[in-house]
Parts: sequence; C-alpha cells; structure tokens
Amino acid sequence: MPEVALGSKVMMMAATDFPEHGRNNPSSISRTPGGATRLKDKKSLDYVLRSGLAGGIAGCAAKTLIAPLDRVKILFQASNPQFVKYTGSWFGVVNAVKDIQRNEGAFGLYRGHSATLLRIFPYAAIKFVAYEQIRAVLIRSKEQESSFRRFTSGSLAGMTSVFFTYPLEVIRVRLAFETKRDHRSGLLNICRKIYKEGGYSTTSGSTLSHAPKPLTGLSNFYRGFFPTLLGMLPYAGVSFLTHDMVGDWLRSAKLAKYTTLSHPATPTGDQGYESRRKVPLKVWAELLAGGSAGLCSQTASYPLEVIRRRMQVGGAVGDGKFLRMRETARTIYTTSGIRGYFVGLSIGYVKIIPMTASAFFVYERCKLYLGI
Repeated sequence: MPEVALGSKVMMMAATDFPEHGRNNPSSISRTPGGATRLKDKKSLDYVLRSGLAGGIAGCAAKTLIAPLDRVKILFQASNPQFVKYTGSWFGVVNAVKDIQRNEGAFGLYRGHSATLLRIFPYAAIKFVAYEQIRAVLIRSKEQESSFRRFTSGSLAGMTSVFFTYPLEVIRVRLAFETKRDHRSGLLNICRKIYKEGGYSTTSGSTLSHAPKPLTGLSNFYRGFFPTLLGMLPYAGVSFLTHDMVGDWLRSAKLAKYTTLSHPATPTGDQGYESRRKVPLKVWAELLAGGSAGLCSQTASYPLEVIRRRMQVGGAVGDGKFLRMRETARTIYTTSGIRGYFVGLSIGYVKIIPMTASAFFVYERCKLYLGI
C-alpha cells in the first residue's frame, strides 16, 4: 500500500544521523559573534509549522510500523465475536494475524489504516506543537523544569489534539472492527452508519418517563470521548514526562559521551530557556527514551482505553444501545472481572513500545532536518 511504503521511507530517512544542525537549513538559524547558534523563537509561525510537519510525519511513520498489531488489538479490546477465542495468550495474537490473512489477505492487516493516517497526521502534529508551546509557557527556567510541569504540559497537549481529531478515531476503529468480507463498509458508508445509529443510554432503574433522549447524529462520532480525555491525562502526561526524564538521564555527564551525537552546544541568545536546543541522542538512546515513555504511559492509561474502545463500537455489537462510561465499565467488570480492563495489554505493550519509540525518534530527527 502507498501509505506503508511512505512510512517505511520516512523511517529509513530518519535512521540517518543528520549533519550538523542548520547545515541543510542555514536560514533557520543565526550566528552570534562568538559563533554559537541561536534557534528561532518557538512562538513564531515558522517554528509552529515546522514542528507540526515533523510531528505529523512522526505519527504516520509510527502508526504504519505497528498497523497490523493495532488491528488485532482493536478486535481483542472490542470483544469481536470472531476473535474472542484468540484472546489471553501470545499464540492467540499470532493465530489472529493468520486468521485475518487467510480471510482478508495481507491488506486485511491494514484495514482502516488510510483512516488512521488521515487522523494521525493532524493528531500528532497538534500534539507535538501543543506540547512545545505549552511547555514554553509553563517552563521558563531551569528551576521550573519539574516533573509536575512536564506532566501537565504533556497532558494538556494530548487533550488538545484529541479534541480536534476524535471523530476520525471513531471512524478508524469501526473500519478496523469489521471482519466479514461480504459486509465491509467503505469510509462514507461507515460515516453514514455511525450518524444514523441510535439508542438510549441504559441505566438500571430508569423508567420511560425519565428515559434520556436518543443519542444520534453527530454525537455518535464522540462516543467514548470523555474516557478518552480522562485516559489522555495519564497517557500523554506520563509519555512526555518519561521521555524527557530518560532523555535527561541519557544526556548526563557520565553517559553523554556514549549516548549523544557530536552536535554543537546548546544555542545562546535572548529567546528564553525553552529556546535552548538539547544535544540530540544517538539512535539507540533516542529509541530507549521513547520506548520507556510508551511502556509507562500504556500501563497508566490502559483500563480507560478498553472502556473507550467498547463505547466506540457500541452501535455495532449487541442490541446497538449506547452505554455511557460508568455503564460500560460496569458491563466489563460484570462479564470479565478486573482482567477485562486489561484484555489485550500484552499486545498493547508489543505495539506501544515500538510505536512511541519510533514516533519520538522520527520527530527529533525531523526537527534536526527541518532546522528547529
């Protein structure tokens, strides 16, 4: 598929250690009398556009890398009837992949991936831009470089990005959830189905006189939005916090000669603490920082992710009724117990660690290539 090839080419390009910062983009930096480099103001439109492009490319490359695992994880999380028998073991993941290949062909592993790329480019672009901008506001000096401020910057960045791109996520999940060859829906058909789906929130003890209004139309594209926001607080916050902390540790004086590239020292100038560029890490070190971020963030947010997936496919399973967050959580606990909140976590680790590692790696390398 074209998008798979694109993602592979981006990863190959990013794997190359770029030459000294600014050599490819001399107009993006200026020189002080002493010869030190000085970066652009992070609040400038040029910086925002460049960092957004870097973030979008990083997100697409990372998602392309793990698209087959993402498809299987969605089928497990949403308890697709055809794949329930495969849950609970590593061999189940392998058998699920074989099942998809046998019934849908190799491209079946990338079912819904086009919608993924349409969503992930703006999502990742907004997330990284928002983090850079929010961080620049909250952290203005080395003394303010605290875990809380880093966590808050990441959380707010994640919430900002998901607010603008959530409907595309719902469409992507529904495309990935479908498995029957003779009942597949295209992008437009899926949108129509979601828009027309109706149902009442089912709360115990409710009566017709107090029954809520049916949830239809555009509100269907925001099914699971609230647990997504809640889940984004620990996920994005822990992700950026862990990446920054591990990165700082790898850049420490004792490890720097083994972990960093031979790039110029941090630029000087009057643009503030957050305009200072950190020394770039070597490939393995950057992947380690990103992978650690993925491991910690996935663990912190996974139960809310399971609830969100169940809510997103609510109209496609069972009686088609839309369950709210509390009702969905209760249903999961009633049918599967505590383990139900962690179904598919093993494949989640296998997916999220390389995805987050490659996303941060490609983003940092693209920033170098784009001169920021």
